[in-house]
Amino acid sequence: MNAYDSERERTFEALPPAHGRGFAQSWWGRAWLAALEGGALDGEQVRTGRRLARAGAVGAVSVRPGRITAVVQDRDGTGYRADVLLDVLTDAQWDRFLDLTVERAGHVAALLDREMPPHLVEDVETAGIELLPGLGDLEAECGCDAWDHCGHTAALCYQVARLLDQDPFVLLLLRGRAEQSLLADLQARSTAVPTEPEPAPQEGVDAVEAYLAGHVLPPLPAVPKLPEQPGVPPALDTEAPPPGNVEPAALEALAARTAAQAHALLAEAVRGGVDRRGPAWALTVGEDAVRLAAGLAGEGDGDTDSTRSVLDRLAAGTGRSREQLALAVRAWRTGGVAALAVLEEEWAVEGEALARARAALDTAWEEDERPVLRERGNRWTVAGPSGQLRLGRDGRWWPYRKERGRWVPAGDAAQDPATALAAVGSEAAEGAEGIEEALS
Repeated sequence: MNAYDSERERTFEALPPAHGRGFAQSWWGRAWLAALEGGALDGEQVRTGRRLARAGAVGAVSVRPGRITAVVQDRDGTGYRADVLLDVLTDAQWDRFLDLTVERAGHVAALLDREMPPHLVEDVETAGIELLPGLGDLEAECGCDAWDHCGHTAALCYQVARLLDQDPFVLLLLRGRAEQSLLADLQARSTAVPTEPEPAPQEGVDAVEAYLAGHVLPPLPAVPKLPEQPGVPPALDTEAPPPGNVEPAALEALAARTAAQAHALLAEAVRGGVDRRGPAWALTVGEDAVRLAAGLAGEGDGDTDSTRSVLDRLAAGTGRSREQLALAVRAWRTGGVAALAVLEEEWAVEGEALARARAALDTAWEEDERPVLRERGNRWTVAGPSGQLRLGRDGRWWPYRKERGRWVPAGDAAQDPATALAAVGSEAAEGAEGIEEALS
């Protein structure tokens, strides 16, 4: 960076085009651009300025207190004088800035290394001194007579961001103090103020500095692609005997189902959908046991001794027999929590709910097609054929059929009882046999 300096003005030669690179690499340079991009009223003009700056259309840049100036070549070759104005600090504000700077020896060292320490910016902001520009602080004047930021003044701001990356004293001059006089004042104060001992160097990034620079960090990277399959938990088959209260097979099964559930939730989030069964952390112990059993049964390894052992524990732990757990799994696979409640809960339908249910049944079929139904609680059983309708508390109807002397779920719920009952005559749900075998 070549510059022609005087005490109150610095002029920098035109920079080459910025093809394939960003305009601001430092956090203070990004803060400068954030003030431009967030404060300009016309985003298209800002984008035009970015293209002009990237193409090298900005000439030599003059920096002096309160103003930066350059001639910017438009796309048709016409040159316009562009000025960007920023308020200078008062003498009282500069005195406070100098006092705060010399309070920490690291501040002066960072400035001499052409770095803008975030701690210093935070300290002066706490004292009411805005060193970096905020939204609306960068005022524009251009020979094209635009009343707000145009492509020419925006291009100038982008170019200045590159200068700020290399030398933060450019910002300090724009705020009213030249580098040499500023360093002289700092030197005078340093001899009068005892400096704190330099802290021992630490590895990594200071948390406070990272937090202060957070609002000007680049955007987060794109979301990684969803893995095709859930992760595989580590095997627990070791030579060391497990503790007496830990069953490795159960722990492996729980880890595998947790990975599968996490994968399913991530897939739902990526697709923007909602799992109708509800999140696992909203389930009761009994419901979650059925969820786990549904994942284990019928996955191809349901007939292994370890899987059978885990299923036995899930049944016993929730007070169910193997047959009851098999039915619960079958219900879960048709409709999650709601279907499980319909399977295991019989309740009295009364009042307005009963009136709505009977009205739905009366209008569901033509007069000559209406089946004869025997009512008990929330269950209406077809006289003759082995079919049943169960009313859920949400007003939906669930179809049931009789298999081997027991009522089993026959399909998903429907708002119309005739539609639900039609599912009773269809074939058994796919995979039901695998569930029965795993839990028999």
